[in-house]
Amino acid sequence: MELFDVQPTKTAVQKQAILDNVRLPEDWKQALAEELTSDNMDSLRAFLKEAYQSESEDGIYPPAPLMFNAFNLTPLSQVKVVILGQDPYHRPGQAMGLSFSVPKAIPKPPSLNNLLKEMADDIGIKPSAHGDLTYWAQQGVLLLNSSLTVREGEPNSHQNQGWEQFTDAVIDVINEQTAHTVFILWGSKAQKKGKYINTDKHLILTAVHPSPLAANRGGFFGSKPFSKTNDYLVQYGQTPIDWQLPQ
Repeated sequence: MELFDVQPTKTAVQKQAILDNVRLPEDWKQALAEELTSDNMDSLRAFLKEAYQSESEDGIYPPAPLMFNAFNLTPLSQVKVVILGQDPYHRPGQAMGLSFSVPKAIPKPPSLNNLLKEMADDIGIKPSAHGDLTYWAQQGVLLLNSSLTVREGEPNSHQNQGWEQFTDAVIDVINEQTAHTVFILWGSKAQKKGKYINTDKHLILTAVHPSPLAANRGGFFGSKPFSKTNDYLVQYGQTPIDWQLPQ
């Protein structure tokens, strides 16, 4: 008997079979192939399968078909901006696979209200009646959470299960394969996650988190991330983001 268990290396055929079952745009799938076929993702898939079976699908957010919504709405080739959140909203109906975003029929959470208030003050746009940020995602704003799932009523409940390694890989891919991307990192956790971003070819904008507890202490309001983002994009010949959400 061997002293240590040795995990067999996946064959190319086995890796391709895994990738064939991943519902992501092809450019994301190819760029993240190593991570998607890693032991980390094997463990994460096992964890999620058990979580969905034990909690019932209604107890895990977002619904499984929306888990990779951010990537499906914003292919790698279209990424201009990354807004990094922590984990999905954990109340019924809120999470839709996009950081900070909620469906049109759902009341805007406090963090999103503060985000839209800062946008209004920054670029003079009246906040929309809803909090669905799909329009931003369709323009190249990757609305990424550090963890892509959460248990109902329990924020951070899916931390340290493998999502962090996956989203680190996402940030590494954007860092390496794009140029002049704006990373908007609100709060200390997001800022730590972006510590290896190459500031010679990307812009990092930081501030405290827009949650009421943090934002009201100062440092979020007046940080002007929306105008700074567009100024940078225009400087490097890219189309600015239209931040005005359709009513």
